[in-house]
Amino acid sequence: MAARRIIIDTDPGQDDAVAILLALASPEEIEVLGITAVAGNVPLALTARNARIVCELAGRPDMRVFAGCDRPLKRPLVTAEHVHGKTGLDGPVLPDPQMPLQEGHAVDFLIDTLRAEPAGTVTLCPLGPLTNIATAFERAPDIKERVQQIVLMGGAYFEVGNITPAAEFNIYVDPHAADIVFKSGVPLVVMPLDVTHKALVTPPRNDAFRALGTPVGDAVAEMTDFFERFDKEKYGSSGAPLHDPCVTAYLIRPELFRGRHINVEIETTSDLTLGMTVADWWGVTDRAANALFVGDLDADGFFALLTERLARL
Repeated sequence: MAARRIIIDTDPGQDDAVAILLALASPEEIEVLGITAVAGNVPLALTARNARIVCELAGRPDMRVFAGCDRPLKRPLVTAEHVHGKTGLDGPVLPDPQMPLQEGHAVDFLIDTLRAEPAGTVTLCPLGPLTNIATAFERAPDIKERVQQIVLMGGAYFEVGNITPAAEFNIYVDPHAADIVFKSGVPLVVMPLDVTHKALVTPPRNDAFRALGTPVGDAVAEMTDFFERFDKEKYGSSGAPLHDPCVTAYLIRPELFRGRHINVEIETTSDLTLGMTVADWWGVTDRAANALFVGDLDADGFFALLTERLARL
């Protein structure tokens, strides 16, 4: 079967970095057409820098990286240095990138690529706030019907929020963008906290990354060593959840994941629940299903895949 052709939209973040590495290590299943950076975990200048650092770590300085939107559509930017550190990639010591940012804006790259490629052949993989994607859809509505699928990390239902009591970080940062994307009519696959909190980097799993004995294995182990302190303290869990790699793992091994095709809407007006993903898990409304909302995964299979693929880099 031909490789899925994707654009990764991202705000790296250690877990974003692992998601990118997994995609670049899997050319049989995934062809990355480009990477678009957005403000989220840290400001845009750092997310664009971090995306290039990760490409160089993977041995892919040829990958095209574009800088996108530096703030949400209607709100001030909220960042997450308290989780990811001041650079967004705290943990390993990695060199400054030598590869350049591409000329032009990420939104223009998204629009131009979707118009140029055959309809239904490009999947969008947002790992951060949905500002770039929503801006592209608003500026060029014709591209929506050309997207094969959007597979994104964001939202929560049973696990509720991780930045407010009701909202997951990526959706909360730009709920108005999320609302545009979830109402776009594009087929959606959503990796919420309900599934990503089951992708825990336990000490044995992190030891397996380190045992690869490669710069990539060492860097991934040091990244998770850094940001697990936050999740262990917050949740009392045995390790840090690898949120964003669930997106790229789904493209490679969808059978590792289980969910329901349901209606998901985004709260954009309430001070109390701003950014909440209102997921009709139990089918109690007559609102049409618009997303595969994933709720479970085979964690052992996920980490076996991740370790095997990272060993290639």
